[in-house]
Amino acid sequence: MPRESNEAKVARLEKIIAGLGLAYPAVHCELNFSNPLELLIATILSAQCTDKRVNLVTVELFKKYRSAADYANASPPELEQLIKTTGFFRNKAKNIQACCRALVEKHGGKVPRTMEALIQLGGVGRKTANVVLGNAFGINVGVVVDTHVTRLANRLGLTKETKAEKIEQELMKLVPRDQWTLFSHWLIWHGRRRCDARRPDCGACEIAKLCPSAGKV
Repeated sequence: MPRESNEAKVARLEKIIAGLGLAYPAVHCELNFSNPLELLIATILSAQCTDKRVNLVTVELFKKYRSAADYANASPPELEQLIKTTGFFRNKAKNIQACCRALVEKHGGKVPRTMEALIQLGGVGRKTANVVLGNAFGINVGVVVDTHVTRLANRLGLTKETKAEKIEQELMKLVPRDQWTLFSHWLIWHGRRRCDARRPDCGACEIAKLCPSAGKV
């Protein structure tokens, strides 16, 4: 694609968003949760793990532990066993307990509603905080950048950056703020259902005409 002006990129992105919105009208976070704490725990578990696997694990986990204090006071071996199939379970168990101790000690057991407070919790980085803020509270502070968003943002020619922090900053400049959370979901859903890492289905892609990588990957 020839060099694209920022205005042209924004105009193309508007069409991409419209196309993804039509393709996935029921888009949502695919981690199962019923409150902010459950989403926080599920998101920590989702590192290097599929949402599908996390959802299988949290069925029993959420029955056993219902509050931040429950996690903070849990037996480490017992917690580890419950989350073992999500991978890196020892480290995740430590992060979950550190996170929940901080919730109890500093926030009355409640999940805070600010980026600044969330990233001070154990195991919580900007991506996890964005997931929780956007999906549990409806607060758009940033754009969730996972492997799908990284791949699609580059394939769609929205950025040339490879680091999540820089990709997020570029997308925040292009995407309307009220669509930051939705935009992440649209890219994630499209990445899982159409724009595979190895074999993207460009022939059936709903936004192929807007993608400079269509048929070239």
